[in-house]
Amino acid sequence: MTKARLLRLSVVLVSIFMILLIIVYWDNVGTAHFYLHTSFSRPRSPGAITAGEDWEALPDVDEFFAKLLSSSLKQNSSVPRKAEQLLVQGSNKPALSNLEENVRGYDWSTHKDRNSLDQEKLQVERQRTLREFCANSSFTFPTKERSFDDIPNYELNHLIVDDRHGVIYCYVPKVACTNWKRVMIVLSESLLDQGVPYRNPLDIPREHVHNTSTHLTFNKFWRRYGKFSRHLMKIKLKKYTKFLFVRDPFVRLISAFRSKFELENEDFYRRFAIPMLKLYSNHTNLPTSVSEAFGAGLKVSFSDFIQYLLDPRTEKMAPFNEHWRQIYRLCHPCQIDYDFIGKLETLDEDAAYLLQLLKVDRLLRFPPSYRNRTASSWEDNWFAKIPLAWRQQLYKLYEADFVLFGYPKPENLLKD
Repeated sequence: MTKARLLRLSVVLVSIFMILLIIVYWDNVGTAHFYLHTSFSRPRSPGAITAGEDWEALPDVDEFFAKLLSSSLKQNSSVPRKAEQLLVQGSNKPALSNLEENVRGYDWSTHKDRNSLDQEKLQVERQRTLREFCANSSFTFPTKERSFDDIPNYELNHLIVDDRHGVIYCYVPKVACTNWKRVMIVLSESLLDQGVPYRNPLDIPREHVHNTSTHLTFNKFWRRYGKFSRHLMKIKLKKYTKFLFVRDPFVRLISAFRSKFELENEDFYRRFAIPMLKLYSNHTNLPTSVSEAFGAGLKVSFSDFIQYLLDPRTEKMAPFNEHWRQIYRLCHPCQIDYDFIGKLETLDEDAAYLLQLLKVDRLLRFPPSYRNRTASSWEDNWFAKIPLAWRQQLYKLYEADFVLFGYPKPENLLKD
């Protein structure tokens, strides 16, 4: 009788252990591969950490998983030298024929980098600004007070995870996200070219970069890990390096308009341009294709676009498209404690410093900026024909992004 009980107990314990292994090793980018190269724990200076360092108190299940997985933190903590050499070789300037962005072109001129001390101070200041306004009860905006657990899974689809290097990137459209996604693909080795991981970010075709199946994002965790998904997210958020890049909100809107409505884009024409032209320009019987519309001179104006953003009916139909949705709604900066905040205005310096902190600067280089990138100096011209009341309403709509990320209020646009 005793032997039978021991046998049953053994079977139960083995079953539980196997279930845990299945959860942990669910796929080849599972949670067990904690490649922690860096930690930006505040207030100490950024630097490398060792496996198991700085495990803070975690609630129940989180603590259990943390202890279970901590043994694998030291495995493969660096890229083999041969592979590193291959990556460096693949980071050379690509031939022009390989670039998808031929129309815009890249700026390969060299830029003088800020020294590390300046960059470190800059990060401290950006993070301080963000934390202060998140904690300021007199500064309010939608969703500010909710917790991370309150964020629906579908709103976590912009958080890309690289388990190989312990990195989480929240991508913001129109803020160099195409190239940062390319970097994440190279680091995570999530995409192969003839069986070999991509080594040079610019070799990755644009259509693959924006394919959602290419990236492991937080919103996919439920399908992979079921009821343990939130616990695993929290562990990664505590231990991984989390970064995002932001941009002046009004300049980002101009960039989105130029990209989606001044160039022929079939999808955006049908989903957005046709309704805008009907609602705000009183057009009827519009062409079904964007090429026909452009040929007939039927284009959405910047004024139409601003009216669309301010129209209360817009978000009753559907949330803002990601290209003009507010950054705080994409990346949840008051719920997620970001370790690095980059800005498009200082992209080259910030990118170089971030790759250095991640200890991957020898593996790749960040692709250069576009030559004709939308500049903040263009704001006055673009908003010149937009009524003052609209500009003021638009600022209120994007005020949280201005304030949280330290962008000055555009007083020249908000007064007569």
